[in-house]
Amino acid sequence: MAKLTQEEIIAALKEMTVVELNELVKAVEAEFGVTAAAPVAVAAAPAEEEGPAAGPAEVSLLVTSVGASKVQVIKAVQAITGLGLMDAKKLIDALPATIKEHISPVEAEEHKKALVAAGAECEIK
Repeated sequence: MAKLTQEEIIAALKEMTVVELNELVKAVEAEFGVTAAAPVAVAAAPAEEEGPAAGPAEVSLLVTSVGASKVQVIKAVQAITGLGLMDAKKLIDALPATIKEHISPVEAEEHKKALVAAGAECEIK
């Protein structure tokens, strides 16, 4: 029997139906004692393990102190939350106050920078 080239094998595979390809895969698995799905499952497992180690997906932003410029902090809270002026003031008057919940850590850092620039002290939990 003559040895087939890769091009000839690929050409033969292109002519096969899906059912024929499935039977071929099963025959190769049986002949060589391998499974076609094993590399996929092994490759997917490390990706799942890395997810939880990266940190929390959602955090909360809290204001713990307003500092000297309470009006600027209220305006910053109003801009971040979309609340009215009176609602933002009530939120700041009841410190420590949660400004936003269930946000991404990146978004929390951006809002924290704005609040710190306005004179507030913040925490991300």
